[in-house]
Amino acid sequence: MSQFRLHRSRLCRPRFHSGLFLLLAGCSLSTPLLAQQTKKADTAPSVKAAPSVEAQKDEEILVRAERRDRMEVTSGGQLGALGTKKGLDVPFNIRSYNSSLILNQQSQTLGQVLQNDPSVRTTYGYGNFSELFIIRGFPVYSDDVAIDGLYGIVPRQLVSPQLYDQVQVLNGASAFLNGSAPGGTAIGGNINLIFKKAGNTPLTRVTGDYTSTGQGGGAVDFGRRFGRDKAFGVRINVAGMSGQTSVDHETRHSAVVGGAFDWHNDTTRVVVDMNYQNQGVDWGRPAIFLGSGLRRVPRPPAPSRNFGQPWTYVDLNYIFGKLSIEHDFSSNVLGYVDFGGLGSNEKGMYSTLTVNDVATGAATNANLYVPYGQTNESTRGGLRIHVRTGPVKHEINLGGTSVWETTRTAYSFGFPYYASNLYAPTYYRSAPPQTFASAYVNDPKRQAYVRMYSLFFSDTMSFFDDRVALTAGFRYQNLTVNGYSYNTAARTTHYSQGVITPVVGLVVHPTRRTSIYFNRIEGLSQGPQASGAVVNVGQIFPPYRTLQYEIGAKYDIGTLSASIALYQMSQPNAMNVADGSSGQQIFTVNGLQKNRGIEFNLNGQIVPGLRFNGGTAIIDADQKRTAGGAYNGNRAIGIPGYTINGNLEYDLPFLKGATVVGRVIQTGHQWANAANTLRVPNWTRWDLAARYTFLAGHKPMTVRFGVNNLANSRYWASAYGGYLMEGLPRTFQFSLTTEF
Repeated sequence: MSQFRLHRSRLCRPRFHSGLFLLLAGCSLSTPLLAQQTKKADTAPSVKAAPSVEAQKDEEILVRAERRDRMEVTSGGQLGALGTKKGLDVPFNIRSYNSSLILNQQSQTLGQVLQNDPSVRTTYGYGNFSELFIIRGFPVYSDDVAIDGLYGIVPRQLVSPQLYDQVQVLNGASAFLNGSAPGGTAIGGNINLIFKKAGNTPLTRVTGDYTSTGQGGGAVDFGRRFGRDKAFGVRINVAGMSGQTSVDHETRHSAVVGGAFDWHNDTTRVVVDMNYQNQGVDWGRPAIFLGSGLRRVPRPPAPSRNFGQPWTYVDLNYIFGKLSIEHDFSSNVLGYVDFGGLGSNEKGMYSTLTVNDVATGAATNANLYVPYGQTNESTRGGLRIHVRTGPVKHEINLGGTSVWETTRTAYSFGFPYYASNLYAPTYYRSAPPQTFASAYVNDPKRQAYVRMYSLFFSDTMSFFDDRVALTAGFRYQNLTVNGYSYNTAARTTHYSQGVITPVVGLVVHPTRRTSIYFNRIEGLSQGPQASGAVVNVGQIFPPYRTLQYEIGAKYDIGTLSASIALYQMSQPNAMNVADGSSGQQIFTVNGLQKNRGIEFNLNGQIVPGLRFNGGTAIIDADQKRTAGGAYNGNRAIGIPGYTINGNLEYDLPFLKGATVVGRVIQTGHQWANAANTLRVPNWTRWDLAARYTFLAGHKPMTVRFGVNNLANSRYWASAYGGYLMEGLPRTFQFSLTTEF
């Protein structure tokens, strides 16, 4: 009886079915009806079970991994004296390329990363394999690239990008923001690298990659945070590659090891970065020099043709790092100090090819051996103060920087030149004897010493609820340069000059997502020294000052940003002119190069699943006040009239985790001489890639495949400096990444 009552008690509970309330009483529900309802319940379609916790977790892992692989270019970055800022809030054109872009494209050098930027073009240095970057018609040497705002601590010639979380590009002069670059370049723009640092999410990433024709390599990226509040962080990066490139016979190798260690509490942050890099090139394909008397530029050889010599090589070794300390003295006062250093050891046997006959490709080779070493130190310190005076907010930045560089080098070379051919090279298995050499070629002595220090001050005033911001400031910079004889090691030249470079910048926000800006800023570089058969040989001139005016507009909604900029830059040029009626020449700085241009950038998500990065740069680089007026109005050597870059990523809707990527790079025609008679045709390159992110054993994996120069086009990529660099042939890339 008690069991029956218990059963009736369960049956008399209220029940809901399809939104209808049924009150069931045991006395009114017959046994047949109960059986019928039970039968219907047994035969009703079953409700689909909810995803398991494990399945949901796998889905989250896959989504996070896919998002980390996206191409990302953000507006903003580090602006030296002004600190790290959003692009929308500053009167300068700056953007940042993230580490996932570097990983997805398997970039082995900094130049390969900057192939994504529409306002940057890359070439080689004079007679070597170093990368040289052109921004707004002016060069940036690889050793004038900055790390976290510090000059003098970046590896020379080639930079391995695997250590860096961001590659930042600033278009325009930056003498106030960053000071003068020790190599005398970075006038038309600045490149700044940001080291990777441990994030809050644990990371263990292993990558294997392959690049045709036979380069293999891999990388390990490890990051963890420890301790209370995760106050301690460790980020370790190891990467390497070796093998033959897509150029015939050319082999390259690289190895890089980096460690970033950081600690923080509520008011203080400390970061230590320590790194080692080795890069090398054997039987490298060099740039092409043009002999006198040529009336046109030679046709490029087959894209994979190597017209270099088997005995050429370069081996580059660097140890570098930095220490950064930040402290909040109060909620309105931040203090910071950075110390950086670099030690380098380079050796290279180089060979240049000079074409003397365009029709046949007949040419001559030269050879040069250069050992090179540097010991550099760089420091920076300052205060960032926020105060208010009535309705006006002030951000005051004050501080100073210093750079010391000591260079040890020598040289030896062979003469006479020996015959070869651009289209059918003659390979000499051993290097010709070195017939001329400086002293100490086996033990290079100090050849140059550069010391730079500066003091800066600025005030950024914000009005009308931050809708208007006016920045005004200046930097006093002293440049001291000593030159030493290659043969006696005695000091031969010296100068010390102090210069003040001001800045004025204005930003107006018509809406929260838009801004209009203006800047007047200067560039600064070392003055030239008279050399050659001139009456004032040895004279050192004051530092070059480059004046820039720029106006632009920006739009940024977080997922999509766009900018347009118009600018004008003027820089003095050195030249030899007649010294009265004496029949001799005198070296002067009376020439002028004026660059004017328009830049447009678009970065971000167009619609969900479709992302774009790219833009265009149009430039008019005119020569003014040339010797005797012979070249007035001509375009400067190696500066294309326009450049276009476009990167498009599309997530395939029918295959989750799959993305296809297309890229186009186009460069307008260039002139290889000041007379504008040697014309280098415009060129276009197409790249195609795809990647797929999936789970294997609950771990995300990404497989990538790409083809650069899909059409295997032959073209001269650059004529900057009056010499030619050929573009790379069709190159296949493959990589596989997994995370633990």
